[in-house]
Amino acid sequence: MALAPLVCLRRANKLLCALHGQAKRVTCFKCQERHYVTNGGEKKSTRLKKMLLSSDLEFLMEAHSGISARIADEAGFKGIWASGLSISTQLGVRDSNEASWTQVLDVLEFMNDACDVPILVDADTGYGNFNNARRLVRKLEERGIAGAAVEDKLFPKTNSLLDGRQQPLADIKEFSLKIKAMKDTARDPDFCVVARVEALIAGWSMEEALKRADAFLEAGADAILMHSKRKDPSQIEEFMKLWNNKGPVVLVPTTYYTTPTDKFREWGASVIIWANHSVRASVLAMQNLTSKIYRDQSVANVEKEIATVKELFPADT
Repeated sequence: MALAPLVCLRRANKLLCALHGQAKRVTCFKCQERHYVTNGGEKKSTRLKKMLLSSDLEFLMEAHSGISARIADEAGFKGIWASGLSISTQLGVRDSNEASWTQVLDVLEFMNDACDVPILVDADTGYGNFNNARRLVRKLEERGIAGAAVEDKLFPKTNSLLDGRQQPLADIKEFSLKIKAMKDTARDPDFCVVARVEALIAGWSMEEALKRADAFLEAGADAILMHSKRKDPSQIEEFMKLWNNKGPVVLVPTTYYTTPTDKFREWGASVIIWANHSVRASVLAMQNLTSKIYRDQSVANVEKEIATVKELFPADT
């Protein structure tokens, strides 16, 4: 495979790979390509960076487990959003950092191994200060995760869509230094750091949102994720006009979902995240199924409504 070797993210010694004879100081792609490389032979991090910089509107589909990542990949999505809300939901805990970052990391490893497309992880606030965020980057790289989105709130975070909750924001300078620390720590130059601006969520002004976006882009962020919980896209449209294509922008239209996708193209957005729809679909499906089975005391009436057992077996079983 004609690829420039990556710095080995798993070992720092000079022992040779027992199978393929490559020094452990560089990645043996025969051993590690599932972690780091797409099925087209391109680094997953490079693919994500290209999506952020693309002149075409790109899309990331939410996933929260190995099977949901595989399904999104098979559907044709070029990248995956590892949602903090969705991962917390499937673990049965609140989306307020109740699941530790190492527990999230375990889920991400299964997700990345199950798909051939890049994963951008919802990394909340970076799970603490800049030291926590730096260590997170190292561990994400080891597992082949292509990038992390961090939000300018305080740890532990509060979900952005909870009504009436206070959303205290981090100091701009402090958060900018966290972004810089993450970028400086990354061994892969294509590892992406997306700065998620929560000023509009927290009820601050558009001026504050723009100020933060400017600072975070200057600090080295690969893109800005501008968030809004309004049911109409007026805040996002205003931001995009004032931002004037200074850098890539990622949008999450969970609440303003009726907005035509062509509007996002018209405003110059780079990436759209469908942020929690797989987990919401699975919750409703399981609720309906389990209620029906409990009521009927039989599975005879549901067999045609669910996947076959055969479909659950991997192709290489």
